[in-house]
Amino acid sequence: MPAADLKREIAACTLCAEHLPLGPRPVVQFSPRSRILIIGQAPGTKVHASGVPWDDDSGHRLRGWLGLDKDAFYDPDLVAIMPMGFCYPGKAKGGDAPPRKECAPQWHGAIKEHLPADRLTLLVGSYAQAHYLPETRRLSLTERVRRGSEFAPFLPLPHPSWRVRMWMARNPWFEAEMLPRLRRAVAARLP
Repeated sequence: MPAADLKREIAACTLCAEHLPLGPRPVVQFSPRSRILIIGQAPGTKVHASGVPWDDDSGHRLRGWLGLDKDAFYDPDLVAIMPMGFCYPGKAKGGDAPPRKECAPQWHGAIKEHLPADRLTLLVGSYAQAHYLPETRRLSLTERVRRGSEFAPFLPLPHPSWRVRMWMARNPWFEAEMLPRLRRAVAARLP
């Protein structure tokens, strides 16, 4: 199926509509030329309202980590964005509910078929890491991120929510060592 048709199918998806408090609004970005794939968790309310992936403070922090400005980040020929759940899942105790489980099996394979095989794939947060690195479930997020180079072609990252500031203060190696490596890996995929 051509990428344009797949995008239309995703945009019209109502697979889990009955479970979505704000209704379906799939948020995804990709192109057959995307050199970087970001797999996150699910859109929050700001992203649901705008329809633009990572259009919030977490996205600002993530773009800073990657060394990308908004123009590059939102260029689907450079960056594909494929969350574990494509729609806002609602609230739960302590924040947003987990991503809906229907999206990844329904759409991830089809999207990845359209992407270059030599792409850089970033697993942002524990939901993406649990799905794509199930053998690492016994590791803490900190250990997965610290040992990131062992999991090629995937690179695990913490979720860039406001809570990550406390994690980064306890793990100064992330900013000192990991972010420069991440930026080099991202720059190597750019034209």
